[in-house]
Amino acid sequence: MTLVAPPPIPRAAGSIPLLGHAIQLMRDNLAFIASLRHTYGPLVEITLQPGTRTIIVQDPELIRVMLKDLGPSLDKGRFFEKMGQLLGDSVVTAAGQDHVRKRRQLHPAFARGEIARYVDIMRGEVTNTVDNWKPGQTLDVREAMVKLSLDMLAKTVFSGSLDETTFRRLRRDLSVVMNGVGARIMLPDWVEKLPLPFNRRFDQARDAVRATIQSAVDELQESGHDTGDMLSMLLRAEDEQTGQPMTGHQICSEILTLAVAGTETTASVLSWILYELARHPDTEARVLAELDEILGDRPVTFEDVNRLPYLRRVIDEVLRLHHTGWLVTRRTVTETRLGEWTLPAGTELAYCQHALHRDPALFPNPLVFNPDRWLDSEQPPPSGAFLPFGEGKHKCIGERFALTELITAIATIIREVRCELAPGQIVRPVARATVRPRTLLMTVRNRERSDQTPTAITGT
Repeated sequence: MTLVAPPPIPRAAGSIPLLGHAIQLMRDNLAFIASLRHTYGPLVEITLQPGTRTIIVQDPELIRVMLKDLGPSLDKGRFFEKMGQLLGDSVVTAAGQDHVRKRRQLHPAFARGEIARYVDIMRGEVTNTVDNWKPGQTLDVREAMVKLSLDMLAKTVFSGSLDETTFRRLRRDLSVVMNGVGARIMLPDWVEKLPLPFNRRFDQARDAVRATIQSAVDELQESGHDTGDMLSMLLRAEDEQTGQPMTGHQICSEILTLAVAGTETTASVLSWILYELARHPDTEARVLAELDEILGDRPVTFEDVNRLPYLRRVIDEVLRLHHTGWLVTRRTVTETRLGEWTLPAGTELAYCQHALHRDPALFPNPLVFNPDRWLDSEQPPPSGAFLPFGEGKHKCIGERFALTELITAIATIIREVRCELAPGQIVRPVARATVRPRTLLMTVRNRERSDQTPTAITGT
């Protein structure tokens, strides 16, 4: 029997010496990655670093195999390795047994009971934020959502123990880090060694954030108090093998990575949700009707998170159409079989959730915002096609926390105010650390009670 060799993996056009495909990625990374799906097959090679193969995996079944079946045997790849170098080793950046140990160590902080305690804190920060918006005010939505996400993070992680001056400084420094980490990851390593203002600002801001977190850790350790926040829980966490607590450096790395990854992602998703609700008043009316039916006049609680199916479909549709992740990596440790192809050790693998979720072969009319597509049992997306929080053993540890935060924030915001888009405003995505709106300006209006007249909720 003659074995037929698989076709060679095509190489994307446009690579140049020393920089590879970095120019295309820096110019318009979303368009470049999306173009690969239209031009090439299930696998295509690009160059991010000289001498290193990066294979973009585009077939959903192969993505599923990569994340689930091969997950335990793969390293996390350049994106996470670079994030670890920039922010410190954490559960997000770790691989292999180190990841398993860190995940078990952090699991109590993301358990159902702990998240339930955070809802009142989250809702309080959202209410404070909305109370400061003025009717008729033009709101830079993403900046407002970044501030809100940081407020929620500070109160759940630090129990509000940071004074206002320290908190403003932390927010400013984190903004610099969040804006710079994506470029640092994509550019060749030698670029960050250049004495450029961009590099100096990033390094200074990152070091300042670590110093702020370390100071909070030191003060809590010295006081011996259990403040009931995430920081106290991390101080109590022990390594299951050694029984040793986490060091201050380890706690700093976990919180810094959580702050950069979690805050940026939450802010971007909240921005896109408000954008789509403004574009689709009928959808907003259905969400309001569901909230009115389930909540009445009371505020949202943790028990309501799983009782709002239409709002959850709205969030799922935003996570499909506007997914914040644009490049997720893995790396082969040994010679690895992926589909028809055998890949040598040291091969970088990557996939793009944003492009995957917009593929017309996987989602009919992919650019149409339609929360009810998730009711279509006759045309469910194939396995590996919808990965809002990743898949496999490295699936996001903060999934429940993030969904609770999103539902709490949206259920609170839209019952108080309407956010209006200017007529004809076109909002374009831009990929930095996450895929976010380039510019999203909206006008704040008071929510009149007549706006909340219940609309029939079908198919929930």
